[in-house]
Amino acid sequence: MSMELRSIEDLGDLRGKRVLLRVDYNVPLAGDRVTDDTRIARSLPTVRELVAAGARVVLMSHLGRPKGSRDPKYSVAPAGRRLAELFGKDVLILPDCVGPALLENLRFHKGEEKNDEAFARGLAELGDVYVNDAFGAAHRAHASVAALAGLRPCAAGRLMQEEISALSRVRDRPVAPLVLVMGGAKVADKIPLIRNFLDRVARVVIGGAMAYTFLAAKGVAIGTSRFEAESVETTREILARAGDRLVLPVDHRCAAGPDGAGAPVVSEGAVPDGLMGLDIGPRSEATFAAAVRGAGTVVWNGPMGVFEKPAFASGTRAVAAAIATLPPGTPRVVGGGDTVAAVESLGFAGKVGHVSTGGGASLEFLGGDELPGVTALRKDTGR
Repeated sequence: MSMELRSIEDLGDLRGKRVLLRVDYNVPLAGDRVTDDTRIARSLPTVRELVAAGARVVLMSHLGRPKGSRDPKYSVAPAGRRLAELFGKDVLILPDCVGPALLENLRFHKGEEKNDEAFARGLAELGDVYVNDAFGAAHRAHASVAALAGLRPCAAGRLMQEEISALSRVRDRPVAPLVLVMGGAKVADKIPLIRNFLDRVARVVIGGAMAYTFLAAKGVAIGTSRFEAESVETTREILARAGDRLVLPVDHRCAAGPDGAGAPVVSEGAVPDGLMGLDIGPRSEATFAAAVRGAGTVVWNGPMGVFEKPAFASGTRAVAAAIATLPPGTPRVVGGGDTVAAVESLGFAGKVGHVSTGGGASLEFLGGDELPGVTALRKDTGR
């Protein structure tokens, strides 16, 4: 299957044309302030290029889950104001997203998540051509992602191209030895990715809350640690197939809860009754870091512990540091919202390779799924 995407160059002369630009400004807010502007900043190369080409750019995004109705707390206005600050030009924030700039939240309309063609036609009236730079939404068959691409000449933005290039390289042509580092809480979300790589991987390193589902599947006591009972059988299958290539924590930083006072308890082997594992322990840090340092390609998705709490950030920091010290040119992909936040907060931004703006999208792409927003832009299918 061809993964060559239509590019901005394929749209021809853009002077005076209205370009509908789908971006992913689904950013965290504190009141009316954007607390992490990474996705906005990563869209700027495409915005600047289109403006420099003489286009009239109409941006559109979703934010949060307003469930098809207008809710002021999900307004994209804070994102628009931050865009104006970063871009250095005024950005007109429009009060709706169907009608004659940054459109208001697409998900204020039920037609967006239903991939409704009538809603997509309403959006299409606002532009002459369509550019999708929202990789973070590419796994959603939504109107502004899928249906709209069939209604106007379409192309991938620069961020979309960057994401597909970096992710395709590690998915299709990984340099051996390939090491997966999986963490976070959602085992079920990461199983397709692990399965897709399992025949080619040298090591699968598993930390975070998902490690306790694997340890439970092995019969190891996990105290009150978070785990997914419904995923235990699946993890047993992975354990059997991976054998000694799968690396689990051998010690843990524990407490009664993530807000527990005092120094964490370091436990070897099992997690004691009444305690939960909240980070990997010192021995596990050394083992995980050693596995990473021997890698030719690394895919990392999910922190090793509750990194937001300093007492439980050490494991995630150790993994980030090991990835950061790999030789220049080593293919490295970091994905997942919590992982990206950890990289930023722990001071490793710009040091760990390609940091994907799409959590679910990167997991599905690396798991071998076809993403609707990418399929719509392929040269063999796009308009």
